Amino acid sequence: MPTSAGTMTHLYSVVPVSDRAAALGWFAAFFGRPADEVVGGEALWRVSDTAWVVVDEHPERAGNALLTLSVAGLDAILARLVAHGAGHEPVETYGNGVRHVVVVDPDGNRLSLAEAP
Repeated sequence: MPTSAGTMTHLYSVVPVSDRAAALGWFAAFFGRPADEVVGGEALWRVSDTAWVVVDEHPERAGNALLTLSVAGLDAILARLVAHGAGHEPVETYGNGVRHVVVVDPDGNRLSLAEAP
């Protein structure tokens, strides 16, 4: 999207957590792999060619993230999460066929997964 200052080309969405070390295991289970990069105190997972989810320790802000990620293979992702002890809210199916579910991390951050039909 062009702006007066140039073109925006990448998205970094930060998920604030209270304990980065403890969160790394949970997010590794969520994404099905360890962080793709660690830069300073931030752990980064690449979710597309131009978008990253960043987990960073900010106890004062922990639990306030709201993210929605488009996924393929929702059932397999949910099975992996349950196998790692991470629960989720009930899966909803919208009128357009999109399946949507909210997964809550230990800090209360709400990570939604949406799968198109």
